[in-house]
Amino acid sequence: MITILDGGMGQELIARTSAEPTPLWATKVLLDEPELVRSVHDDFFAAGAVVATTNSYAIHHDRLIPAGLDDKFESLHRAACEIACASRDAAGGGRVAGAIGPLIGSYRTDPLPEDAAESFAEICRIQAPLVDLFLIETVSTFDQLHATLAGAKGHGRPVWLGVSVNDYDGTKLRSGEPVEDVMDWADDVEAILVNCATPEAVTMAVDVIKGTNKPFGAYANGFTEITQSFVRMGATVKELSARADLTPEAYAEFAEGWAKMGATIIGGCCEVGPAHIAELVRRLT
Repeated sequence: MITILDGGMGQELIARTSAEPTPLWATKVLLDEPELVRSVHDDFFAAGAVVATTNSYAIHHDRLIPAGLDDKFESLHRAACEIACASRDAAGGGRVAGAIGPLIGSYRTDPLPEDAAESFAEICRIQAPLVDLFLIETVSTFDQLHATLAGAKGHGRPVWLGVSVNDYDGTKLRSGEPVEDVMDWADDVEAILVNCATPEAVTMAVDVIKGTNKPFGAYANGFTEITQSFVRMGATVKELSARADLTPEAYAEFAEGWAKMGATIIGGCCEVGPAHIAELVRRLT
């Protein structure tokens, strides 16, 4: 049986708001237009997803402090979780995954601060009473992996680990470290996933992680590539471009390949919308 995740929250919100993208990305929409967040969750459930990923990926102190919004840290996490839970309940079932994105920024390989594990633990303490599981996303280095897993321990919720790989060599994390070594940490998680890289790279990574003894899966993005101009502080999604060829049918063909390799958790990341998820449901369930 294949568990169908939702698709990419951030890009769906960008598509639905008239506001210009900011470095806060989807967090800004959560602040100003929370009804849009609810509508995205509702549409993914209507498409057949059974897991809603909270819009909390980028709610970190290091993002909020420069914007003068750090006093809203806890309330934003709670709001993201509560909106996802309300959508799940309205849909009549499913699971809510508390999204935990990387510190500093996506796809970056910078050394983390010494208190990184506690930063993740703080998020988990807030989310744990509300979510069904923690979804650690877009882990690009083993430094990030160690810190997030340490922070997620002891909160009474299962942990799904999502790693992001090089867009041109899916056998390596974005740091260049081998994906194969991620499996050494299988005992600390309920599932291992590959997320937010090109479908081609994700396919290469799934071929590696299929050797794990845990459930595994994938959710790729629909960007042409992650550009160097985006991997810097203060960048916005204007630095990235979407692929024109990744239709719901094309994306589902990649997903069918992952399923044939044994993947049992499949969804979508950035630029993968409700229509893509509906096609996954049609083909895989």
